[in-house]
Amino acid sequence: MNILVVDDDREIVDSIAIFLSGEGYSVFKAYDGNEALEILSENEVHLMILDVMMPKLDGIKTLLQLRQSRNVPVILLSAKSEDADKILGLTAGADDYVTKPFNPSELIARVKSQIRRYTALGSIGKQNGKITIDGLCVNTETKSVKVDGEDVRLTPIEYRILELLARNRGKVFSAQEIYCSVWNEQTVIGDNTITVHIRHIREKIEINPKEPRYLKVVWGVGYKIE
Repeated sequence: MNILVVDDDREIVDSIAIFLSGEGYSVFKAYDGNEALEILSENEVHLMILDVMMPKLDGIKTLLQLRQSRNVPVILLSAKSEDADKILGLTAGADDYVTKPFNPSELIARVKSQIRRYTALGSIGKQNGKITIDGLCVNTETKSVKVDGEDVRLTPIEYRILELLARNRGKVFSAQEIYCSVWNEQTVIGDNTITVHIRHIREKIEINPKEPRYLKVVWGVGYKIE
Protein backbone atom coordinates (compact mmCIF):
# COMPACT_ATOMS: atom_id res chain seq x y z
CA MET A 1 0.00 0.00 0.00
CA ASN A 2 1.24 3.49 -0.92
CA ILE A 3 0.73 6.41 1.47
CA LEU A 4 1.36 10.06 0.68
CA VAL A 5 2.44 12.24 3.61
CA VAL A 6 2.04 15.99 3.10
CA ASP A 7 3.33 18.61 5.57
CA ASP A 8 5.50 21.70 5.21
CA ASP A 9 7.48 20.53 8.27
CA ARG A 10 10.01 18.11 6.84
CA GLU A 11 10.82 16.63 10.24
CA ILE A 12 7.19 15.64 10.75
CA VAL A 13 7.06 14.10 7.27
CA ASP A 14 10.24 12.12 7.90
CA SER A 15 9.10 10.88 11.32
CA ILE A 16 5.70 9.74 9.99
CA ALA A 17 7.45 8.05 7.06
CA ILE A 18 9.64 6.08 9.46
CA PHE A 19 6.63 4.77 11.39
CA LEU A 20 4.73 3.89 8.21
CA SER A 21 7.74 2.16 6.63
CA GLY A 22 8.09 0.12 9.80
CA GLU A 23 4.55 -1.17 9.19
CA GLY A 24 5.41 -2.17 5.62
CA TYR A 25 3.87 0.80 3.77
CA SER A 26 5.54 2.59 0.86
CA VAL A 27 5.69 6.33 1.43
CA PHE A 28 5.58 9.32 -0.90
CA LYS A 29 6.55 12.70 0.57
CA ALA A 30 5.27 16.18 -0.31
CA TYR A 31 5.71 19.54 1.36
CA ASP A 32 2.82 21.58 -0.05
CA GLY A 33 -0.55 20.98 -1.70
CA ASN A 34 0.61 21.54 -5.27
CA GLU A 35 3.37 18.96 -4.91
CA ALA A 36 0.89 16.52 -3.37
CA LEU A 37 -1.56 16.84 -6.27
CA GLU A 38 1.26 16.30 -8.74
CA ILE A 39 2.32 13.08 -6.99
CA LEU A 40 -1.30 11.91 -6.91
CA SER A 41 -1.66 12.48 -10.65
CA GLU A 42 1.38 10.35 -11.43
CA ASN A 43 1.20 7.55 -8.84
CA GLU A 44 -1.21 5.12 -7.26
CA VAL A 45 -1.87 6.32 -3.72
CA HIS A 46 -4.07 4.39 -1.29
CA LEU A 47 -4.18 6.96 1.54
CA MET A 48 -3.02 10.52 2.19
CA ILE A 49 -1.99 12.12 5.48
CA LEU A 50 -2.48 15.84 4.90
CA ASP A 51 -1.52 18.84 7.03
CA VAL A 52 -4.08 21.66 7.08
CA MET A 53 -1.82 24.71 7.50
CA MET A 54 0.62 24.87 4.58
CA PRO A 55 1.96 27.62 2.29
CA LYS A 56 1.00 27.92 -1.39
CA LEU A 57 -1.98 25.54 -1.32
CA ASP A 58 -3.34 24.64 2.11
CA GLY A 59 -4.77 21.29 3.13
CA ILE A 60 -8.46 22.18 2.76
CA LYS A 61 -8.01 23.57 -0.76
CA THR A 62 -5.87 20.57 -1.69
CA LEU A 63 -8.58 18.26 -0.38
CA LEU A 64 -11.32 20.03 -2.35
CA GLN A 65 -9.31 19.68 -5.57
CA LEU A 66 -8.58 16.03 -4.82
CA ARG A 67 -12.24 15.22 -4.28
CA GLN A 68 -13.08 16.34 -7.80
CA SER A 69 -11.68 13.10 -9.14
CA ARG A 70 -10.36 10.81 -6.39
CA ASN A 71 -11.90 9.03 -3.41
CA VAL A 72 -8.62 8.10 -1.73
CA PRO A 73 -8.92 8.23 2.10
CA VAL A 74 -7.50 11.39 3.68
CA ILE A 75 -6.44 11.87 7.30
CA LEU A 76 -6.03 15.55 8.15
CA LEU A 77 -3.33 16.73 10.55
CA SER A 78 -3.77 20.03 12.36
CA ALA A 79 -2.56 21.89 15.42
CA LYS A 80 -6.11 23.22 15.76
CA SER A 81 -8.36 21.08 17.94
CA GLU A 82 -11.55 23.15 17.95
CA ASP A 83 -14.70 21.37 16.78
CA ALA A 84 -15.29 23.99 14.07
CA ASP A 85 -11.94 23.15 12.47
CA LYS A 86 -12.67 19.44 12.58
CA ILE A 87 -16.11 19.94 11.05
CA LEU A 88 -14.62 22.08 8.27
CA GLY A 89 -12.11 19.37 7.44
CA LEU A 90 -14.61 16.53 7.52
CA THR A 91 -17.21 18.36 5.45
CA ALA A 92 -14.51 19.20 2.90
CA GLY A 93 -14.10 15.46 2.37
CA ALA A 94 -11.62 14.24 4.97
CA ASP A 95 -12.11 10.75 6.36
CA ASP A 96 -10.43 11.38 9.71
CA TYR A 97 -8.82 14.18 11.70
CA VAL A 98 -5.80 14.00 14.01
CA THR A 99 -4.56 16.91 16.10
CA LYS A 100 -0.90 17.70 16.74
CA PRO A 101 0.97 16.61 18.72
CA PHE A 102 -0.20 13.08 18.02
CA ASN A 103 0.61 9.62 19.31
CA PRO A 104 2.34 7.68 16.49
CA SER A 105 0.58 4.46 17.53
CA GLU A 106 -2.80 6.15 17.28
CA LEU A 107 -1.98 7.57 13.84
CA ILE A 108 -0.91 4.12 12.60
CA ALA A 109 -4.12 2.60 13.97
CA ARG A 110 -6.19 5.21 12.13
CA VAL A 111 -4.23 4.58 8.93
CA LYS A 112 -4.90 0.84 9.13
CA SER A 113 -8.59 1.44 9.84
CA GLN A 114 -9.02 3.74 6.84
CA ILE A 115 -7.16 1.41 4.49
CA ARG A 116 -9.29 -1.56 5.59
CA ARG A 117 -12.42 0.46 4.95
CA TYR A 118 -11.17 1.77 1.61
CA THR A 119 -10.18 -1.71 0.46
CA ALA A 120 -13.56 -3.15 1.46
CA LEU A 121 -15.65 -0.37 -0.10
CA GLY A 122 -13.41 0.08 -3.10
CA SER A 123 -14.04 -3.46 -4.28
CA ILE A 124 -17.81 -3.00 -4.14
CA GLY A 125 -19.78 -0.75 -6.44
CA LYS A 126 -16.76 0.74 -8.26
CA GLN A 127 -15.86 -1.55 -11.10
CA ASN A 128 -14.93 -0.85 -14.72
CA GLY A 129 -15.36 2.90 -14.25
CA LYS A 130 -18.81 2.53 -12.71
CA ILE A 131 -20.09 3.74 -9.36
CA THR A 132 -23.13 1.69 -8.39
CA ILE A 133 -25.37 2.65 -5.48
CA ASP A 134 -28.39 0.37 -5.36
CA GLY A 135 -30.26 1.14 -8.61
CA LEU A 136 -28.19 4.22 -9.44
CA CYS A 137 -25.24 3.66 -11.79
CA VAL A 138 -22.80 6.45 -12.67
CA ASN A 139 -20.39 5.53 -15.47
CA THR A 140 -17.33 7.75 -15.02
CA GLU A 141 -15.86 6.69 -18.37
CA THR A 142 -18.85 7.43 -20.59
CA LYS A 143 -20.18 10.17 -18.27
CA SER A 144 -23.60 8.55 -18.36
CA VAL A 145 -26.16 7.71 -15.69
CA LYS A 146 -28.73 4.95 -15.34
CA VAL A 147 -31.42 4.47 -12.71
CA ASP A 148 -32.86 0.96 -12.47
CA GLY A 149 -31.42 0.26 -15.92
CA GLU A 150 -33.00 3.30 -17.58
CA ASP A 151 -30.86 6.06 -19.11
CA VAL A 152 -31.01 9.45 -17.40
CA ARG A 153 -30.08 12.57 -19.36
CA LEU A 154 -28.22 15.12 -17.24
CA THR A 155 -26.59 18.38 -18.24
CA PRO A 156 -22.77 18.44 -17.88
CA ILE A 157 -23.01 20.44 -14.64
CA GLU A 158 -25.69 18.13 -13.23
CA TYR A 159 -23.56 15.12 -14.09
CA ARG A 160 -20.48 16.58 -12.40
CA ILE A 161 -22.42 17.35 -9.23
CA LEU A 162 -23.87 13.85 -9.15
CA GLU A 163 -20.50 12.21 -9.80
CA LEU A 164 -18.86 14.27 -7.04
CA LEU A 165 -21.48 13.14 -4.52
CA ALA A 166 -21.51 9.53 -5.75
CA ARG A 167 -17.72 9.24 -5.55
CA ASN A 168 -17.93 10.39 -1.93
CA ARG A 169 -20.97 8.42 -0.86
CA GLY A 170 -22.13 9.38 2.60
CA LYS A 171 -20.05 12.56 2.77
CA VAL A 172 -21.88 15.86 3.17
CA PHE A 173 -20.89 18.71 0.85
CA SER A 174 -21.98 22.28 1.46
CA ALA A 175 -23.26 24.32 -1.48
CA GLN A 176 -20.00 26.27 -1.47
CA GLU A 177 -17.90 23.09 -1.52
CA ILE A 178 -19.90 21.71 -4.43
CA TYR A 179 -19.42 24.97 -6.31
CA CYS A 180 -15.66 25.05 -5.67
CA SER A 181 -15.27 21.43 -6.76
CA VAL A 182 -17.52 21.43 -9.84
CA TRP A 183 -16.82 24.92 -11.17
CA ASN A 184 -13.22 24.90 -9.88
CA GLU A 185 -13.62 28.44 -8.58
CA GLN A 186 -13.29 29.89 -5.09
CA THR A 187 -15.94 32.61 -5.54
CA VAL A 188 -18.44 32.86 -2.70
CA ILE A 189 -21.94 32.11 -3.99
CA GLY A 190 -25.48 31.97 -2.69
CA ASP A 191 -26.91 28.54 -1.91
CA ASN A 192 -29.67 29.02 -4.51
CA THR A 193 -27.35 28.25 -7.45
CA ILE A 194 -26.67 24.74 -6.18
CA THR A 195 -30.21 24.27 -4.87
CA VAL A 196 -31.61 24.67 -8.37
CA HIS A 197 -29.21 22.10 -9.82
CA ILE A 198 -29.91 19.67 -6.98
CA ARG A 199 -33.66 19.99 -7.60
CA HIS A 200 -33.20 19.24 -11.32
CA ILE A 201 -31.03 16.20 -10.57
CA ARG A 202 -33.63 14.89 -8.12
CA GLU A 203 -36.38 15.31 -10.67
CA LYS A 204 -34.40 13.10 -13.05
CA ILE A 205 -33.05 10.34 -10.78
CA GLU A 206 -35.71 10.03 -8.08
CA ILE A 207 -39.03 8.23 -8.43
CA ASN A 208 -40.47 10.67 -5.90
CA PRO A 209 -38.27 13.80 -5.65
CA LYS A 210 -40.06 14.84 -2.45
CA GLU A 211 -38.97 11.57 -0.79
CA PRO A 212 -35.55 11.02 -2.36
CA ARG A 213 -33.95 7.60 -2.34
CA TYR A 214 -30.44 8.80 -3.24
CA LEU A 215 -29.82 12.54 -3.08
CA LYS A 216 -30.43 13.71 0.47
CA VAL A 217 -30.37 17.14 2.14
CA VAL A 218 -28.66 17.50 5.49
CA TRP A 219 -30.48 20.59 6.71
CA GLY A 220 -28.22 23.52 7.46
CA VAL A 221 -25.15 21.66 6.24
CA GLY A 222 -25.40 20.48 2.63
CA TYR A 223 -26.05 17.50 0.38
CA LYS A 224 -24.99 13.88 0.10
CA ILE A 225 -25.65 10.66 -1.81
CA GLU A 226 -26.89 7.97 0.55
